[in-house]
Amino acid sequence: MATNDLLGYLESRKNITGSACGLAGLALTFAGVAGPYWPVVVVGLYGAGALIAPPERPPLPDFPDPSAQLDEVRADFDRLTSYLADVELPPAAAGRLTELTELLAALLDPGWVAEVLAQDPEGVHTLSRAVRQDVPEAVDTFVRTRWWTRLAPGQESPERHLERQLTLLHEEAERLAAGLRETEARRQESHTRYLEDRSR
Repeated sequence: MATNDLLGYLESRKNITGSACGLAGLALTFAGVAGPYWPVVVVGLYGAGALIAPPERPPLPDFPDPSAQLDEVRADFDRLTSYLADVELPPAAAGRLTELTELLAALLDPGWVAEVLAQDPEGVHTLSRAVRQDVPEAVDTFVRTRWWTRLAPGQESPERHLERQLTLLHEEAERLAAGLRETEARRQESHTRYLEDRSR
């Protein structure tokens, strides 16, 4: 058995419970109850204690907290904006994309908004999905589809699809921002009620 395994067992619940029961067996021996069979009693009580001890609980995975996740999303957003700067889009879609990226940048900006967002794991997930998946997928799909449309014209304009996708993503980001604003408003109202109750 490796040293780490041995140390782990010595600190385990099984060993601690078994040792406590073994000490009880020694106490019985000194009280004259166990008689000449005291080694069997001590070992038996140790084994029984080890068997009834609750199982060890493995440690929880060390996932990054929402603040650390936001830092990662922020870095990915920087990479996304670099990618978008190299993509040529029609004026209408480019305008919608600018509105969306400005809103995402405001939500990711370090400060009190990010602090409120860090308390909302679902919001962090929504923002992460937009940055890492939805926006790049929408733009990349447009670029590829536009090339095929030039070869086979007559299909529905890929620009329309892109504009609609960016509009939907912007609406989703607006809902996220509105939810954060409501959270802060509720916090302010709660503080007002607290002060009112305290002054009575």
